[in-house]
Amino acid sequence: MTMLTGKELREIDEEVLMLLEEGRVTPIYCQKRLKDNGREVTTQYVQQRLARLEEHGHVENLFGTGLYKVTDDPRGAVMRDE
Repeated sequence: MTMLTGKELREIDEEVLMLLEEGRVTPIYCQKRLKDNGREVTTQYVQQRLARLEEHGHVENLFGTGLYKVTDDPRGAVMRDE
């Protein structure tokens, strides 16, 4: 599994990871919080971004329930490299 670097993240990935700093999230929770911050995205798009982060080992879908937690924040890797 290839880990993403901070340079490979989209803006939406960064925003989702910021929400995950606060704790576990679901796609609909992320979508609603992003909307509150003025970002118009669909729940499906947020789910796609979470799935991509999961594919690369950065988040985990707990028991396949759609509740996600951070396992390895790719932004931290960038900060350590600098």
